[in-house]
Amino acid sequence: MADLNIRIGRLRWQSRRGLLELDRFFEPFFSGDLSACDEATIAALERLMECQDLELLDWLLGRSAPQDPQLCSALDLLRRV
Repeated sequence: MADLNIRIGRLRWQSRRGLLELDRFFEPFFSGDLSACDEATIAALERLMECQDLELLDWLLGRSAPQDPQLCSALDLLRRV
């Protein structure tokens, strides 16, 4: 559980992108309680945070979509908040 909390903390830190549009998507999600997320969800979010800002923005705004289903599921989580 401690490892999961460390990973969640890293995700929160990585979500601070400095691009206002991304911050508006990420802040509500990452300020919530992520302790209920399972390993697969955390792994998908970690992969998502490795992507470039403009690519993330295009995906979140629906201008394009990633080919990877794991990234699509992480984006769906972000959009639900």
